[in-house]
Amino acid sequence: MEQWQKDLAEMVETVADEVERFFLGMSEMVDVFFELSEEFSDQVQNSIATEIDQYLQELTEPVLELYWELEDVVGDGDPGFPYGVEPTAEKNAACMGCQHYHGQVYGGNLLVCGMHPHGWDDQNCPDWEKEEERF
Repeated sequence: MEQWQKDLAEMVETVADEVERFFLGMSEMVDVFFELSEEFSDQVQNSIATEIDQYLQELTEPVLELYWELEDVVGDGDPGFPYGVEPTAEKNAACMGCQHYHGQVYGGNLLVCGMHPHGWDDQNCPDWEKEEERF
């Protein structure tokens, strides 16, 4: 082999070694870049999440306090939904067993029946009719 061929082979080998070192170095730099960018994104995400949580807490806390205060005033029942009340010997005794008894509370107001919305004063309601049995 002639000298120029040996020199060319050495140069090609040197260039190949340098290119390999260059790409190894670039690979290491890319790995470091990804690690740094991952750490940075984690820190940004954590700080943004913390700030959003604090903001939402500051925003909702007064509303929730107001809601809890209103719940204490209104009570356990939701006034927007009707609920039933059965007649007793103390309240609406004349309605016990009557088919006309409605007994639903709407917005805090009891509707006893269609003929006597507030109920009858004594035990003998003139419109009382025996409740029909339902199957």
